[in-house]
Amino acid sequence: MNIDWDFIIRSLPLYADAVWITLHLAFWGILISLAIGLVGSAILYFKVKGLSKVVKVYVEISRNTPLLIQIFFLYFGFPKLGITLSASACAIIGLSFLGGSYMCEAFRSGIESVSKSQIESGLSIGLSNTQLARYVVIPQAFSVSLPSLGANCIFLLKETSILGAISILDVMNVTKDLIGMYYKTFESLLMLVVVYIIMLLPLSILLTWLEKRVRYAEFGN
Repeated sequence: MNIDWDFIIRSLPLYADAVWITLHLAFWGILISLAIGLVGSAILYFKVKGLSKVVKVYVEISRNTPLLIQIFFLYFGFPKLGITLSASACAIIGLSFLGGSYMCEAFRSGIESVSKSQIESGLSIGLSNTQLARYVVIPQAFSVSLPSLGANCIFLLKETSILGAISILDVMNVTKDLIGMYYKTFESLLMLVVVYIIMLLPLSILLTWLEKRVRYAEFGN
């Protein structure tokens, strides 16, 4: 099979723009989902009256509905309610809504790994709840939940592949357009694979390095 390298070179600017859009949406989706997960896990752990049930319902709904359905509801359903959002806003909200539930479960498992004896010891020496969370609970919880958090970040970045369904020019949408216009299926799919490797591999390496650093800081080996 002869590969049309000229077509690949001509298509690179389109993929460069699509990569920027994809990473931009993924960055905000991951960042907001981390914030949602941290707050949600704290609510579940401390069993905040009235909010715990809301978080549990949110987690179940979010984890048991596909991202595609969620962004379709935001993009096509909300206008029926008089709320119109841009495609980018729908993408970020959808990624955050889905990712928040997974981050919440990851943080919750990390928080629950902290023994009650450490918490009781902290309270006995006069630490406030804020100090206890800052110096005892959160550092240990972060260390335990980091592998799950990293896997969720990679998962959310890969989930951006469906955002083209609401007319976002991500890398998947660009690939489909190139195949439809030029019938260069192999070359377009080859570039798609390479682009996702370029986006995902550095993130995977960074998360692995971070996990090792946290482990070394905690255990000294």
